Amino acid sequence: MSNRFAVILAAGQGTRMKSKLYKVLHPVCGKPMIQHVVDQVSGVGLEKIVTIIGHGADAVKDQLGNQVTYALQNEQLGTGHAVMQAEAELAEEKGVTIVVCGDTPLITSETMEALMEHHEHTQAKVTILTANASDPTGYGRIVRNAEGAVERIVEHKDATEHEREISEINTGTYCFDNASLFAALKQVGNDNVQGEYYLPDVIEILQRQGEVVSAYQTDTFSETLGVNDRVALSQAEQVMKQRINERLMRAGVTIVDPDHTYVSSDAQIGQDTVLLPGTVIQGETVIGDDCTIGPHTEIIDSTVGDRTKLKQSVIHQSQIGNDVNVGPFAHIRPSSEIHDEVKIGNFVEVKKSVFGNRSKASHLSYIGDANVGEDVNLGCGSITVNYDGENKHLTTIEDGAFIGCNTNLVAPVTVGKQAYVAAGSTITNDVPGQALSIARARQTNKEGYVTKKNDK
Repeated sequence: MSNRFAVILAAGQGTRMKSKLYKVLHPVCGKPMIQHVVDQVSGVGLEKIVTIIGHGADAVKDQLGNQVTYALQNEQLGTGHAVMQAEAELAEEKGVTIVVCGDTPLITSETMEALMEHHEHTQAKVTILTANASDPTGYGRIVRNAEGAVERIVEHKDATEHEREISEINTGTYCFDNASLFAALKQVGNDNVQGEYYLPDVIEILQRQGEVVSAYQTDTFSETLGVNDRVALSQAEQVMKQRINERLMRAGVTIVDPDHTYVSSDAQIGQDTVLLPGTVIQGETVIGDDCTIGPHTEIIDSTVGDRTKLKQSVIHQSQIGNDVNVGPFAHIRPSSEIHDEVKIGNFVEVKKSVFGNRSKASHLSYIGDANVGEDVNLGCGSITVNYDGENKHLTTIEDGAFIGCNTNLVAPVTVGKQAYVAAGSTITNDVPGQALSIARARQTNKEGYVTKKNDK
């Protein structure tokens, strides 16, 4: 096998997106398009990946980091000019270079591997990735001779009526002999309406030189979709969503309504977990076996153990243990740790807190900046008063404590083991273990008050 390299074209502005966000950074199933392409290209076994950047260069670098090498295209003068910017990195290399666009998030490493193997097997100087399109309008057509070899690519506007009936189209992804690519690029001119240097001109140059030009046809047209506007972005989202959901279902996950379930491509979900409609799972979330997620639940970059139920709730950058019940309508904010057999009930908000095993906050509570031990019961309306206007403070509730309804725990404060706090209390001092703390005004009943008031 030859040495392998890649050039990813990611320098265009993407004006048709009508967005402040650089085109290749628009997400598909939660991940930027360019990241999808890099992840798939990396699966082919390459010596070097060169990404051509231009508009939004710094933002692309922030996303990709040191996964790739960069080459800057200061002026966007066409695809041929873009590839030329990789000359310093690749021109002296011997091997095979795949050129792929950064706005094709659906292309897979399997297809790229098949393309490169076909290229090497046919000993071609260039191999075109093609596909059959049900509606090829606007695409360049692949014209083959009687033996099936590629004769030329004809653009739609230049095609005859007979040629427009051809359904095999040029996808814009190519595999080149590296030395031939950079030699031919020096011969590409810009004598066209746009005044640009086009990469497909390399194919014509190599054909004139008598070199072998081949084509590999992918079975899946959708992989080749290029995203140039919001309509195409939504189409890519639908295809990627279907691909992810089918992979999960074949791996043992039940998705009740795949059309209304959204899962990140980086998420991992265990067997016999059920995803109910309206579930949105983002980022590098990991969910264990036998869970029930949803309906209408959002999980972002979190870990969920086995046999846990999350209903109509939001979990963000947190860890949820085994046999936990969350919701409905709970909010687990970042940096929270919910251990095993915990219950976080309806309209409970947890922020940057730890809940020990078997503890409960069943309803209508805010628990922020708190260490809650094991077997703790937090009554309805429990509040950790963690913010003094300038700083956040820690509340500690030790194992076995019982916090009565409508209690304010004014941090910093500690409630000791197996202590009780009476309902309606505002606790400003530590409560010793096994104590009962009552911090509320004594009740006074004024009998006959209404009669006396009315007599006036």
